[in-house]
Amino acid sequence: MRRKRYKKLGLRGAAQGFTLIELMVVVVIIGVLGMVAMPSYRQYSMRAQRTEAKTALLQLAANQARFYIQNNTYTNNLAALGFPAGTSDKGVYTLAVPVANVNAYQATAVPTVGGGVSGRDMNADTDCTLFSINAQGVRAATPDPDTNCW
Repeated sequence: MRRKRYKKLGLRGAAQGFTLIELMVVVVIIGVLGMVAMPSYRQYSMRAQRTEAKTALLQLAANQARFYIQNNTYTNNLAALGFPAGTSDKGVYTLAVPVANVNAYQATAVPTVGGGVSGRDMNADTDCTLFSINAQGVRAATPDPDTNCW
């Protein structure tokens, strides 16, 4: 009975599966989609990791304000500011306070070599290699070609 039905439709036998050519076409399509999507995903991932530097610097700025209220001066002691390891939460960025005195401070965040605990090495991010904030709340990033790091 099956043969009669297939003969009526013009088919020789029941379809058993995919041909090798059909399978290879699917593999090629998936490969092309992967090649297009991967660079876009890497850029998105880098932009997401930048928030760790910004969050750490804003927290450091708030802690500097508290320290100033108590001691009438700013400090470059990261442990006193709540960063005993001198890095951001996941260790992706290394923090520093190169300038700290009675009148002002400047804090910076640069990518940690090797990416810290998360293993995400942000040294490949050439758009935003250094983040900074000062006592007046001025935020900057270098080189920041598109002015979208902060």
